[in-house]
Amino acid sequence: MPIQMENCRIARNSFDDSLAGMVSSTPQTSQKAGCPYLYLKEKHISANNFRVNGEIRSREVRLIDGEGENRGVVTLREAMDIAAEAGLDLVEVSPQAKPPVCRVMDFGKFLYQRAKKEKEARKQQTKIETKEIRLRPKTNDHHRGFKVKDARRWLESGMKVKVTVRFRGREMDYPEIALADLREIAEELADVSTIEQAPKLEGRRMMLVLAPLNKK
Repeated sequence: MPIQMENCRIARNSFDDSLAGMVSSTPQTSQKAGCPYLYLKEKHISANNFRVNGEIRSREVRLIDGEGENRGVVTLREAMDIAAEAGLDLVEVSPQAKPPVCRVMDFGKFLYQRAKKEKEARKQQTKIETKEIRLRPKTNDHHRGFKVKDARRWLESGMKVKVTVRFRGREMDYPEIALADLREIAEELADVSTIEQAPKLEGRRMMLVLAPLNKK
């Protein structure tokens, strides 16, 4: 089927709203119609702020070609011709510049590499799990010993530990008892932890947060 000039004009200028979020990947030119913009393989690229190929609105752009060479200010049509001849995409990388800066690149490959870097960055972020032991102001030493033993094991495994003392009834009248217990626990675990949050009274609870020591 022959390609109409109107289709070529649409492909050269801007996509309509129904194609928002769709960008071209590897251009394939039509020798019959002489329009290198119509046969553009489209794919969805959500959550990005780049204008690509026909989405670019400026009549003139500052062009960086596929080899990284600054080609200066050229018309949008000329820039798209250069991208199409290279079998690549024209991507607006600096829309705030006057005129906008566009780069010739493989946009699909660019998105893939960026997603891969972001995934690696997330893997490198250390997520520290927080465990909790719960006590009462009247918790006996034997029971508390088991709790502290658990806390030590978690801290040695690289986890944080929140120590919570819960008050009931008139126990709230003697917060100093809970405070003394929490200080003793912090001292017992000082060889494997550091105090991240000092004992703090919140409602009917007093809490202490211990973080594992950084082992070099």
